[in-house]
Amino acid sequence: MIHGNPLLKDQQTGKKFITMGEIMLRLTPPNYDKIRMTSSFEASYGGSEANIALALASLNVDSTFFSVVPNNSLGKSAIRALRSSDVHCTPVILSTPEETPTHRLGTYYLETGFGIRASQVIYDRKHSAMAEYDFSGCDLRALLTGFDWLHLSGITPALSPNCAKLTLDMLKIAKELGLTVSFDGNFRSTLWSWEEARDFCTQCLPYVDVLLGIEPYHLWKDESDPAQGDWKDGVPLQPSYEEQDEVFQHFIERYPNIQCIARHVRYAHSGSENSLKAYMWYEGHTFESKLFTFTILDRVGGGDAFASGLIYAMMHDYKPMDMLNFAVASSVIKHTIHGDANITDDAQTIRNLMNMNYDIKR
Repeated sequence: MIHGNPLLKDQQTGKKFITMGEIMLRLTPPNYDKIRMTSSFEASYGGSEANIALALASLNVDSTFFSVVPNNSLGKSAIRALRSSDVHCTPVILSTPEETPTHRLGTYYLETGFGIRASQVIYDRKHSAMAEYDFSGCDLRALLTGFDWLHLSGITPALSPNCAKLTLDMLKIAKELGLTVSFDGNFRSTLWSWEEARDFCTQCLPYVDVLLGIEPYHLWKDESDPAQGDWKDGVPLQPSYEEQDEVFQHFIERYPNIQCIARHVRYAHSGSENSLKAYMWYEGHTFESKLFTFTILDRVGGGDAFASGLIYAMMHDYKPMDMLNFAVASSVIKHTIHGDANITDDAQTIRNLMNMNYDIKR
């Protein structure tokens, strides 16, 4: 008898997705408590790339995650959490103390905001197993063979020189193998400087098909004279359609390999109420989504949910406006779910939201 995952029997695409990154232990005080006052923490697991793998697996996409975790109870528990949501974890490396001397799983603490009080994150991920592991012996060509889509982010290369080299090597091999490559810059100021992030992430652009976000990258007006500035200089965080379209056009002129650029725009009315919309360049046109206003249960992972929604919609050949609205709706619905990932397991639920249909389903 051939054994398989029954949840994937009715998947609408045969495309196989893989991503690489660090998964962390997340510790959150319950009931919106502040860290300095709490006597207990709720434990879960998350990380940008893992969140996307989880979201896609929940929507029946064949989804694989590659990472390094310490071979101890914490590392095994993190992998169990992914497997329990149908993410394939066969490539994950369980490292020994000899391979990763500090032998630890990265951790972060989330203090969930409420009302006018914003959420706060404290990272404790230095010298994690992912950061310390030597990837020079990994057969990346064998790892990526057989997959259709690779997703990477700008978080992992910030962890260590080993992770930076791994990221570039995977991008190059993926392009040689013909995979669709998506990349999200995802700047983290606690990991590296703005200029370091821009310098590295700009190196990734020639290998990217689907670009999430417009930073951190250099988009010089004159490559030979950076003093003339970047095309993104002065563009507000909440740009007009015309401002966003102009930036998109400069990206495409500089990097014609990019097939799609998308970014979401957030309006924070308070720590508990936000609005989201998004812009996307695709097939020669810039599209603007609907604007969604919502109450927040858990803000972490909203950008990852947007990315996973866009990847899902592209894999399933949605029309451009539906692609964009599905991506935004995926992010919005994630804000109503505890934890890092959008674990919505019914695409119709997201489509109902994208059509602003909030009625009860019986």
